[in-house]
Amino acid sequence: MQVTRVLVAVLLALLVAAPPGLRAQTRHPPAPAIALRPGLVITRSVRVLPRTYRLAAPPSLDSAVVTIRGDDVTVDFAGAELEGLASESDPDRAQGIAIRIEGGRNVRILHARIRGYRVGILARGTRDLHLVDDDVSYTWKPRLFSLIEHESLVDWQSYHHNEHDEWLRWGGAFYLADVRGGEVHGSRAVQGANGLMLVRCDSLAITDNDFSFNSGTGVALYRSSGNRIVHNRIDFDMRGYSHSFYRRGQDSAGLLMYEQSSGNIIAYNSITHGGDGVFLWAGQSTMDSGTGGANDNLFYGNDFSFAAANGIEATFARNAFVANRSNGNEYGVWGGYSYETKIVGNDLSGNRIGVAIEHGQQNTIAWNRIADGTTGISLWADPVTDTSWGYPKQREVSSRDYQVSNNVFAKLRVGVRARNTEDLILAWNRWITVDSATVLRDTTGFQSAEDAPTEAGAAGAAGAGDSSVPALPAEYARLAPAVAAGDSTIPESPLTKRDRAAIIVDEWGPYDWGSPRMWPVDSVREMPLRLAVLGPAGTWRVAGSRGVAALSRTSGRVGDTIAVTPAAGADADWEIGLEYRGGATVSPRGTRRAAGVPYSFGYGRFEPASEWAMRFFGWTDSTDPRAKPEAFAALLRSIPLLTRQAPRLDLEWYRPQIAGVPAERFAMEATESLTLPPGTYTVRTISDDAVRVWVDGALVIDDWTPHESVVDHAPLAGGRHELRVQYYQVDGWTELRLDVVRGVEQSRGTAGPHRRGGDDVMEVMT
Repeated sequence: MQVTRVLVAVLLALLVAAPPGLRAQTRHPPAPAIALRPGLVITRSVRVLPRTYRLAAPPSLDSAVVTIRGDDVTVDFAGAELEGLASESDPDRAQGIAIRIEGGRNVRILHARIRGYRVGILARGTRDLHLVDDDVSYTWKPRLFSLIEHESLVDWQSYHHNEHDEWLRWGGAFYLADVRGGEVHGSRAVQGANGLMLVRCDSLAITDNDFSFNSGTGVALYRSSGNRIVHNRIDFDMRGYSHSFYRRGQDSAGLLMYEQSSGNIIAYNSITHGGDGVFLWAGQSTMDSGTGGANDNLFYGNDFSFAAANGIEATFARNAFVANRSNGNEYGVWGGYSYETKIVGNDLSGNRIGVAIEHGQQNTIAWNRIADGTTGISLWADPVTDTSWGYPKQREVSSRDYQVSNNVFAKLRVGVRARNTEDLILAWNRWITVDSATVLRDTTGFQSAEDAPTEAGAAGAAGAGDSSVPALPAEYARLAPAVAAGDSTIPESPLTKRDRAAIIVDEWGPYDWGSPRMWPVDSVREMPLRLAVLGPAGTWRVAGSRGVAALSRTSGRVGDTIAVTPAAGADADWEIGLEYRGGATVSPRGTRRAAGVPYSFGYGRFEPASEWAMRFFGWTDSTDPRAKPEAFAALLRSIPLLTRQAPRLDLEWYRPQIAGVPAERFAMEATESLTLPPGTYTVRTISDDAVRVWVDGALVIDDWTPHESVVDHAPLAGGRHELRVQYYQVDGWTELRLDVVRGVEQSRGTAGPHRRGGDDVMEVMT
């Protein structure tokens, strides 16, 4: 017995004296190494042999390439790559789930490299989940159909419902449902549709990740509370933007927070260049009942600048926005129906309107810098005429009880504009070069206690003074969350400091500036067409061209503009190819090339010459195309309301843009003769409400039941063809577009349904 005790003591001494790595190996033997295979189920800790695994996933979202079950399971990929789709394939061909985690406790996925799936990692019901240093980029995303000159309604998204995993149709790098506790740290999800989606999750730490350049959202929460989202890059999550033409966002956002997501801490993140920076909505249950909300979230020290629409949108809820930056947006803060919300110590400069709140109550707007725009703060209420929703039946929706104090208003036309607002208090604000301090209409109980001097306010004299953000009061400074060393600053980059002109959205989403490309400076209809050469610093030269009569230059440096003049008769079928040399590049599909390695890129147009003969008709109940097909056919043989010739079949409006066309209940028939070179082509239509297409007398597209904007296709061979298109519109938005594209295309675009509120009129800038 004594000998046994001595041996144990000696062994313990040896272990204590051993190097740390040896001690770890002694306590925890190395996990066995495995190779991945389709249908693999992992129930214990393993290490994946580092190689590239090209494994297609089943299309069903109820299965996965690899499934993980059990407690205390660590899967260390050690950099192994799991690829579901060839890297240069169109990303909307990706399908299935790469890794599925079913329940379990203390599950760890480390150092994984996953690409080419509808969903990269899906976890359900897991406790203490750790996703660390995982790169799940280049996942599924839809083809977008918005043009430079105008958007397409088919690209609109709707995240408003997810009680039954509706969000899965949007795809995502990480989809976590009913997960409690753990972390997502040091991971990456770029160039997909969505980065990280949290559904009924709580107590997660989301830190030091990169969820940028996605075409939907960077991070999205649904019924998820008590999480910490700190020190992440969530930039350029965007669609629905064309600089100088339109700025819609189409419900994309850097950070989306929906349906009773409360008590979260969002701090020190870079969330720039999104559709919205943050888009917070209380949820359908609040809309119906008037209770609950996405409440008591703290947004501290983030950057929400250069959004297409709103840097911060937070509606029907109570939250705190402290010490954030929200510059260069349409609205710095949009807070419809917000109540008891604190907007304190923020930099809200360079926005068209700094803070806009309709139907808000008991909100505090204090110690902010609101500068360089048209209006600093806009508060109002309108009559609520829609009696179908429950919120105004259960809650007061007047505009009242605002405390606006200690702000700096600088270089504005109007400081505070209020309409139908009660009990607005302005106190101790500073006014610098503000044309009108207040513009009030139907506003009662207004009080002003402005002890600070007014500079260039009502007097209009030239003003000077300190226009920086006022010092944050101690009671708000104490709200700063405790974070790890170095995490109390925003992770900035040169690109995130650029204004909205840096946003380029093509048919696959936001451009990440990691590789060279050409992009039109103006409308693509300008001739000669001016193309800017964008991308990393370097040089370029023209490597070849077809159908081009003249180029303004044939070599140069990134940042140049090339003017292209198509050859006579080839103005709609031409291309140029360029070769780039310079820094390291990453292609839009993730292919990396070292510095100095040539990169080929180009630009071209294929738009077969055509001349559409269009005839417009108004229809009534007696000629309703939905119920009276014979009468409708007779209507199309009658005298039209008007005729029109056009080189393109491309209609989109909420209010008619062709004089004489009714706002609703109209139909159109168009014909043309088209000649195509030998080859394979696709006829593609986008329609709302209904469309039919005949080619050489054969019906090839028949989508005659009213619908929101959808995409239809039909194959087409080369040669001469007679095309006939019939279309009708009931009410609301009008959209009809017909394109002939090279090759076989089946992309259906965003997976609908598409939100189109009757009053949600497109904003088009001139």
